[in-house]
Amino acid sequence: MKDRILLIGGNFYPELTGIGKYNGEMMKWLAEKGYEYHVITTYPYYPQWKVQTDYWKKRTWYSTENLIETNGSKVTRCPHYVPGKPSGVKRLMSDLSIFFSTSMVLIGTLFKPRYTYIMVVSPPFMLGLLGWVYKTIRRAKFIYHIQDLQIDAARDLGLIKSKFVINTMLAIEKFILSKADVVSTISENMMAKVKAKCNKEVVFFPNWVDVEKFYPISDNHVVRLRFGFGPGDFIVLYSGAIGEKQGLESIISCAFNLSNQLPRVKFIICGSGPYKDQLVALANERNLTNLSFLPLQPMETFNEFLNLADVHLVLQKSNAGDLVLPSKLSTILAVGGISVVAAVHGTSLFNIIHSSDLGFTIEPENQEALDKAIQFLYHNPASGKAANARRYAESYLSINSILSNFSSCVFNFLSPVVKPFKEEDR
Repeated sequence: MKDRILLIGGNFYPELTGIGKYNGEMMKWLAEKGYEYHVITTYPYYPQWKVQTDYWKKRTWYSTENLIETNGSKVTRCPHYVPGKPSGVKRLMSDLSIFFSTSMVLIGTLFKPRYTYIMVVSPPFMLGLLGWVYKTIRRAKFIYHIQDLQIDAARDLGLIKSKFVINTMLAIEKFILSKADVVSTISENMMAKVKAKCNKEVVFFPNWVDVEKFYPISDNHVVRLRFGFGPGDFIVLYSGAIGEKQGLESIISCAFNLSNQLPRVKFIICGSGPYKDQLVALANERNLTNLSFLPLQPMETFNEFLNLADVHLVLQKSNAGDLVLPSKLSTILAVGGISVVAAVHGTSLFNIIHSSDLGFTIEPENQEALDKAIQFLYHNPASGKAANARRYAESYLSINSILSNFSSCVFNFLSPVVKPFKEEDR
């Protein structure tokens, strides 16, 4: 009897960035290894914060996709509230709607063949309560994976100001952590923070990249021409979610500050998100001609697109700290990208860059530091760091090595203590 996995998460394929991307790739990989899965999730909406066109008509009710190519696995999509301009309160309302809609589907799974494992990916953190319910009733093993320390980020970024709400959320999170059989997260510093919350061992489960799909292209002049850039242009690229925690206003200021001094430097902001309109308006106010806004690029051409950049920007605000770890960095490293990373000294992000000499770090929200970093790289190519980045991705970030290690550590370890299926379990 093949092992069966029930995954509950707010994001899933076909979202191209963030948690949905990793959830989709993980389940596809596990299906190829013989696991059967059922995913309970939402309609794809990230990073646009708008349900994708292909799912628009279905978004107000439940639907199921049967994935014949992956061992008969299936995805159940649940309706939820998607705020066009997410604030702290609106995000909380969105998460609550995900919790209630997915709980309706979970109730139905209680009366169907039992899953060996129930895996919940946070955020939304409160979905962990559903993992505990399924574990308690159906004797499954409960795995709780943390991509972002959502509550800490909401508090430290000022998205939720009520101490009562924050403390209530932290109490619920602590309960969930205490009930999970396995708790995992994506960086060493986040592991330490989570361990302090629950006083139990935390599994290291970093994000990954497909190093066969993403790789360096030595001659990228054709790609540059396709996007309207010349061979002498020096391209600075930010590609990813456009949200509050990134602090992308600094790119607008950098483009303005360097427009006369370094006219060959061209900036690109690529992606979608709730703050894109605000950035476009700010760029228009300054009449910038050296900055382009592009939509999120299709996956089939994304490797070429990333390769057109001379410098990649990985930005976040200082109070994000170790609460989030930008997932875009792994893909940048895979293409041998030279990165300028906003990271506080001592955080996981800072340590990763410096320990292996993968790029350059600057102090978050320091405009002068960003301007100087771009000026320096324009005059001083850093090909050595590019080679280090690719080598690091191949050695430590390969999807096969990471998921093989995780499945061996978690699924194989837990299998012997999971009771075998019996007729009464069906």
